[in-house]
Amino acid sequence: MKVQPALNGVLSNKYLLSGLKKISEHGTSFIAVTTLAMSTGVRTFSIMHTPGVDKENKRYAAANSICSGLVKFGIVEAVALPLENIIKKIDKNPEKYLKDTALKNYTSGAKKLCGSGSYRFVTQILKQSAGLVTAIPKSLLTVMLIPYIKEGFFAQPKKTEQKPAASKHPSFKRALPEFLTKQTGKLLSLERVQNFAQKYAPHEKDISKHMTALTDILLTSATALGIAHSKNIKEKRKKPLIFNNIISTAATLVFGYGIDKAAKSRTEKFVEKFSKINRNDINLPKYIEGINILRPALIFALIYYGLLPVFSTFLAERAAEKK
Repeated sequence: MKVQPALNGVLSNKYLLSGLKKISEHGTSFIAVTTLAMSTGVRTFSIMHTPGVDKENKRYAAANSICSGLVKFGIVEAVALPLENIIKKIDKNPEKYLKDTALKNYTSGAKKLCGSGSYRFVTQILKQSAGLVTAIPKSLLTVMLIPYIKEGFFAQPKKTEQKPAASKHPSFKRALPEFLTKQTGKLLSLERVQNFAQKYAPHEKDISKHMTALTDILLTSATALGIAHSKNIKEKRKKPLIFNNIISTAATLVFGYGIDKAAKSRTEKFVEKFSKINRNDINLPKYIEGINILRPALIFALIYYGLLPVFSTFLAERAAEKK
């Protein structure tokens, strides 16, 4: 495949490559930051400007969006950063943390560990599991904070200068205990984990998409139950809020998977060009991994936070009225 000379400078730009490498190493953090920006900005704006919807219902839906963004960022980062840093330490010094047999199996057919599809597959599952294991705590905290965010941001404009405690995010960048990295190395060295990784390695490109979808389903289910049993949310506001969450997630998954499938072939052609230009870069596998995380993350975020809020808020209002 011939690569146009004009693309060389763009696709080998050091800032682009550095960004893709960061996304590869901190995929869950990237998704959490994207969610925070979109949920507190774009989605909230869309909800508040939805026509034909009760103002109070819009305020609750907007508060739900803000809470979910803040809570997801705080809780996921508390778990994701340590996990991502653990994997990064193993990437840099695999001989120290992986058994010889595991290192040999993972690097089979690859010059370096980062070039192994099976290793990237299983480590992406580990890193993105942060969102899955924190789904229920996130939903509980989100539901608990909705009334307070709603009152603070929408019902009392004069008090919006007071930032909620949840918006402050502590730093988790300190060095992790060595034993956590060693335990993760032992986990990756288990024969059944190696076999699982090698069997499903061909699906590495889709793991980020599937983990995001599974997390969203669990999070939405837990949030809906939490809203239904909440004592702080007014009864007549519960149904529109529950329907809003369910419709948003369902539509995002349906449209997201469809658009991602259509975009996948174009992405593969782009990756082919990108790989040819950067073929001599030792970090090429990480760049490609970053692209595979970036594509579904942006597609799902654009649909869920940009295109669907008006649609889901309006339909939730109508659905709640019929019940």
